[in-house]
Amino acid sequence: MRITFLGATRTVTGSKFLLGAGEHRLLVDCGLFQGLKPLRQRNWQPLPVQPGEIDAIVLTHAHIDHSGYLPVLVRDGCDGPIYCTPPTRDLLPILLSDAGRLQEEDAAYANRKGFSRHRPALPLYTEADAERVTGRLEAVEYDDDLDLGPWSLRLGPAGHILGAASLAVTSLTGTRILFSGDLGRDDAPLIPPPEDPPEADWLVMEGTYGDRLHPKNDVQVELAEVARRTLARGGVLMIPAFAVGRAQAVIHALYKLFDRGEVPEVPVYLNSPMAIRVTRLYLRHPTYHRLSAAECETAFGRVRLVRSVEESKQLNQRQGPFVVVAGAGMLTGGRILHHLRAFGGDSRNTLLLTGYQAEGTRGADLLRGAQSVKIHGRQVPVRCEIARLDGLSAHADQAGLLKWLSTMSSPPRKVWLVHGEQRALETLGRLVAGHGPEAYAPRYGEAFELPS
Repeated sequence: MRITFLGATRTVTGSKFLLGAGEHRLLVDCGLFQGLKPLRQRNWQPLPVQPGEIDAIVLTHAHIDHSGYLPVLVRDGCDGPIYCTPPTRDLLPILLSDAGRLQEEDAAYANRKGFSRHRPALPLYTEADAERVTGRLEAVEYDDDLDLGPWSLRLGPAGHILGAASLAVTSLTGTRILFSGDLGRDDAPLIPPPEDPPEADWLVMEGTYGDRLHPKNDVQVELAEVARRTLARGGVLMIPAFAVGRAQAVIHALYKLFDRGEVPEVPVYLNSPMAIRVTRLYLRHPTYHRLSAAECETAFGRVRLVRSVEESKQLNQRQGPFVVVAGAGMLTGGRILHHLRAFGGDSRNTLLLTGYQAEGTRGADLLRGAQSVKIHGRQVPVRCEIARLDGLSAHADQAGLLKWLSTMSSPPRKVWLVHGEQRALETLGRLVAGHGPEAYAPRYGEAFELPS
């Protein structure tokens, strides 16, 4: 068996791992490269295998950095099945359709402004390309065995987000390789922790937080403090949040605070069509999260859903106090920008950033003290309070990663560290090697033979 690393190598995006055995090809994850331009350019480069030669694809979860290249492969001739858990099957049409629409909008904008060297600028794929993926999706429950040519496959709970999985692959010759996928936390409020990993000869393990520990802060306490002081001023609490996982965790936390009387209850608006669709999936897949039906109703049955653009505009005319949760989480786009334009100039209001803010984003600029940000072509003054809430990351931290690895009944022969920046992987690699197995962060395109 042979493995080729086609993404998530010394970076956190573009997860793709190609397994080969004879003439058979299996692709594990099919992610889009995001972030810096040199990484994004890889999305336009052909893979070292023809799409039609790939027998099947297995996805660990639905995030775009693990699934967002699927429309390209399917459009270009990959006609094999795409296996994933039932929640991932239901999340993918939501996320991929949105990604295709954004690709088209970006290309149209580049053509209008004339800043692309391509004439005309084209989208990597379209919304129609994304919709073709849906017919290829085949759901596989956790712990069900799937025989596929020379391999036996099994998906197991990985925590992280709804339906996320680790993948164990066993070849006919007895070689065992385990893909961790993105691992979640033991203390996540909505998603159960990852299960202990099975034995494996080889391990492909994520290292997003390989050099960091999560803060020990109490998220509920900090959220309550920000909400109380904002609402006491009669202000609007604006919370940018990612549609999958983060928005649901924030809403759940708010209603717990309301019900315990720690914060006076005010209207909470969820202004993200994508997050609204994702939230419904918690009701459809109750065995994949921690909440009972009653708890889902308490949190998600009371939030006020803002579906149309007109409803979103009307919300900007309201007076506080109220809370609005909207995308995107780093203020890179979405309806939260319209709310920031409407409410950001009033010191009674608060913008609460709920996670990592990448360099170059509006969120990062505001955390550094920027007094204005550029929105829709003009500078918008920001006089509202800027607050930050750490502790909602869906990734296991360094301690969590090492704990998960230590539960293997015997160490693997080698650990390939992926899905992390180089510093994080180097730090984690030294610690992994201290537990026994060799650790290595592969380079883009590197391939290795796995002996029986």
